[in-house]
Amino acid sequence: MQTEVLETQSYLTFRLDDEIFAASVSHVIEILELTRITRVPRSPEFMRGVINLRGSVLPVIDTRLKFGLPKAEDTVNTCIMVLNVESEGKKIMLGAIVDAVREVMEITEADIQPAPSIGARYKSEFLNGMVKSHDQFIMMLNIQLVFTTDEMSLLQEVSNTQN
Repeated sequence: MQTEVLETQSYLTFRLDDEIFAASVSHVIEILELTRITRVPRSPEFMRGVINLRGSVLPVIDTRLKFGLPKAEDTVNTCIMVLNVESEGKKIMLGAIVDAVREVMEITEADIQPAPSIGARYKSEFLNGMVKSHDQFIMMLNIQLVFTTDEMSLLQEVSNTQN
């Protein structure tokens, strides 16, 4: 009898509105308390601005707006997830404002169900699938596909011009 070894990966779960999302911890550098964000003129609506992260300029996006959710007031739980994102060979570090960070979960490939292609509020192309946990679905994000090439270039540009 052969036993199948299922590879597990760690995911950081976070809340936006009433939805729970998960991002691979391999992309998450750190979690920061919300700090003063400097607005950048003529930046896209989803970009909240930039912060100083240990002497480097970090572009910060409002994840709610990026995902088409209504803007919300920041709370004591609102925080910035610092992510390392790669798109078409370009790597960029950015901050993503989320309503609350929840927990790190170990998830196997077998637990991930395909994301629905219709009726979903979020673009299924940046979802790797969904996992059911405690009677709630967690949307598994593919961080690499959340931003278009143009958006990545813009974030890179903002990061470079502010340094």
